[in-house]
Amino acid sequence: MNKPLVFFLSLMALTACTKQQTTGIHLENLDTTVVAQNDFYQYACGGWMKNNPLPNEYSRFGSFDKLGLQNLEQVNGLIADIAAKQHPMGSIPQKIGDVYNLSMDIERRNAEGIAPVLPVLAELDAVTAKDQWSAVLGKAMDYGLWAMYVDADAMNSSMNILNEYQAGFALSEKSYYFDQDEHTTHIRAEYLKHVEKMFTLFGIENAAEKAQTVLRLETRLAGAALSNVELRDPVANYNKMSIDELQVLVPQVDWTTYFAGLNIAPDSLSVGQVRHLQEAGKMLAEESLEDMKTLFQWQIIDGAADFLTEEIFMQNFEFYGRTLSGRQEPTPQWKRAVAMVNGTLGEAVGQMYVEKYFPEENKTRMLELVANLQTALGQRIQALEWMSDETKAKAMEKLNTFTVKIGYPDKWRDYTALEIDPTLTYYANIQRAAKFEQDYSLSFLGKPVDKDKWFMTPQTVNAYYNPATNEICFPAGILQYPFFDMNADDAFNYGAIGVVIGHEMTHGFDDQGSQFDKDGNLINWWTEEDRARFEERTKVMEEYFNGIEVAPGTFANGAFTLGENIADHGGLQVAYLAFQNAKKQRTPEQAQSAAELLNNGSGELQFTEEQRFFLAYSNVWAGNIRDEEILQRTKNDPHSLGRWRVNGALPHINAWYEAWNVTKESPMYLEPQKRVSIW
Repeated sequence: MNKPLVFFLSLMALTACTKQQTTGIHLENLDTTVVAQNDFYQYACGGWMKNNPLPNEYSRFGSFDKLGLQNLEQVNGLIADIAAKQHPMGSIPQKIGDVYNLSMDIERRNAEGIAPVLPVLAELDAVTAKDQWSAVLGKAMDYGLWAMYVDADAMNSSMNILNEYQAGFALSEKSYYFDQDEHTTHIRAEYLKHVEKMFTLFGIENAAEKAQTVLRLETRLAGAALSNVELRDPVANYNKMSIDELQVLVPQVDWTTYFAGLNIAPDSLSVGQVRHLQEAGKMLAEESLEDMKTLFQWQIIDGAADFLTEEIFMQNFEFYGRTLSGRQEPTPQWKRAVAMVNGTLGEAVGQMYVEKYFPEENKTRMLELVANLQTALGQRIQALEWMSDETKAKAMEKLNTFTVKIGYPDKWRDYTALEIDPTLTYYANIQRAAKFEQDYSLSFLGKPVDKDKWFMTPQTVNAYYNPATNEICFPAGILQYPFFDMNADDAFNYGAIGVVIGHEMTHGFDDQGSQFDKDGNLINWWTEEDRARFEERTKVMEEYFNGIEVAPGTFANGAFTLGENIADHGGLQVAYLAFQNAKKQRTPEQAQSAAELLNNGSGELQFTEEQRFFLAYSNVWAGNIRDEEILQRTKNDPHSLGRWRVNGALPHINAWYEAWNVTKESPMYLEPQKRVSIW
């Protein structure tokens, strides 16, 4: 079991490496026709953007995506080799190979048509009375108005609890149903056309009328849902109650019958979004049986579209791919097949990936970096002028109890209960996989939280902080260039993966994470005065990003992106201090070597280490993006766009001004009193 790590590693400079070091900075990524102080993102990333034009299948293609593609190709090599051979039934290779082959066999799916989904539609059609909904929805895997899952109890983080979460409307963010701007109105109109076309492809009569019913019911449900900003409030989204209290809250559902369909008998749960669940109950009682069946028909069709014929898949792509995000062509089938295997047997694939592609020395060096970042964050907490000693002590307790996960899990997930049968249809096997995942989640109900559990697979290019377990996790997939380079110097690694580490650590102290204590409980550990000062400072961040125009007439949502923006800011501050600390620990020989290190040894351009720190950070966010995707992400993504994770974040970092000699004449210059200062 991973215990919270106590770091005894010395605050060493990471330049003590036997291999020849480089700066890690690739000059071809730069656009030196631009003045760095005027548009740092374009200066640092313009060359990368020119050399990596947006592929037709992508709505955004950046450093994350390029590394993700590399990982995907590596995983495909592992999987395709397995899929080409016969394996014993029930073995992991058999399951991996058959999921991959079923996904690749488009000819078979075209021949099967919509037949694979007809039994599910027939079961829905057999519902003859409203009082059957409780039993039907408990067993349904393909439709519903809310979601149920098991996770740590926010008020008792050592134990798992059943959680309810809003669902039932396909456009996910409620503003799509209500905003009246030209773009959103267009999306709604195209969505209506899409639903009608899909009903038609499934041979369902009165498709246009049914599409109107779907939009009306989804709009009703979305009207009671919380917005993406409101969903960020952990207190408002935690409403623990007994099953008897749930029955009073939503009397239209027989909850004992519903839970029996899930094969569980909970004594309590947390209702995430109360008003939405109440509205869902009212809809089941007030809307006609036929209208509700129409909505559920649509959910079945919508969920099945990727697993049936090419014609159905392409219609689905036309709306979700082209209209919503601007993609010009769908993802190639082999990539979709790999993604499905990753989604179905992710840790089994991850185990193979780690064995072939993850050197153990990367884990050792990451532990050194994490230790140094943790020390630096502690130094910054202790130096805060606006925080009292009482709150600082609590913050330090939380920092010192972080659990750190690097590379891959200590114990691998068991896939024995997952049955993949190649004689069944692709859709039928995907249903089996979905049921396996649901059973897996529900199996933790009422049990202690498993702190060894990972929420990302090792091959994932990402990282996370989990407040319930107070852990930070860095999968093997992200520990590669441009995030991490064993041969690069301190400036590069602290500016790239160092900021990522600091970012995840700071999530423990952002506007959401700061509401959880060292044990992961949703308990206030702040003095009233300190909390007020914290919120006053985060408000500066929120309002600053509200003023960023991401597209003509469209502005960033500072409240929605606040947590990620705080984490970017904290990550930069903490990583930079850790970098400066590491420099102080160098031997004279290491210091001399660092001073002489030029970009790739070319001598064409010389950057100071401090400048390279900020170049490395910026290169992480290099990318091209379509206009449609900008608008979609502004509604749905809690992260700021890549350009603004550089040009929006750096003006608040004093060290950036010093490193790059940014003066008042620069359009990126912010007066010191307007700069954010939090962690």
